[in-house]
Amino acid sequence: MSSILTAIVSGANRGIGREISLSLAAEGYKTLLFGRNESELEDVSNEISIKYPLSPKPEIYICDLNDTDKLTSLLDEIVENNTSIDVLVNNAGIYKSGSHENTLADFENILSINLSAPFIFLKKIIPQMKSQQSGYIFNVASRAGKIGFEQSGLYSSSKFALVGLSESIYRELSKFNIKVTALCPSFVNTEMAINASAPMEPKEMIQVEDLSNTIKYLLKLSKNAYVRELWIDSRLAII
Repeated sequence: MSSILTAIVSGANRGIGREISLSLAAEGYKTLLFGRNESELEDVSNEISIKYPLSPKPEIYICDLNDTDKLTSLLDEIVENNTSIDVLVNNAGIYKSGSHENTLADFENILSINLSAPFIFLKKIIPQMKSQQSGYIFNVASRAGKIGFEQSGLYSSSKFALVGLSESIYRELSKFNIKVTALCPSFVNTEMAINASAPMEPKEMIQVEDLSNTIKYLLKLSKNAYVRELWIDSRLAII
């Protein structure tokens, strides 16, 4: 097995994904960064190279996760060119308010990004982790994947499904020494939360560093410590 630790992060160009990418690079991981915005991904890659020059050079993959053919092709390329994939962070996601009054196209679009794309990452990366008998998968879900809130039916549906998928593979993959954790934060101080009209000020939300620090902590647990899911509440969101 390669001595270089490799981590894939989706939605790496901003917010939670950006912070997780920087945190993993600081730990010496080679980061494979997925996102739609090329200039933002390049900014993250350049920041990693400047801050952590001893870490492997990041690789960027520009992809709209609705483009399943391109996503599949890029992941095939990654598996072919990397002898191990040590960490997968399924982080990319979108939010749209509403429930039954939304269109079917709205529903299908949010499921495509929040559920189908993570499934493709899992489908392509899990066989590699099985063959190497190791790995850690983080599925960034949401508190809305555990509790259905008013006017969040579309988003909650996608995140409930992701939590269910995550729990299933958590049980399936333990025999291969592969860990799986669903992260379920409430409002995180990101552009998406602000656009979703979060009922609190940014300083009162969970900070992106809380997610990256959580992943860093989980990665340092002993090989026999498995965490199925982890809720992270902001104080004002506790109900």
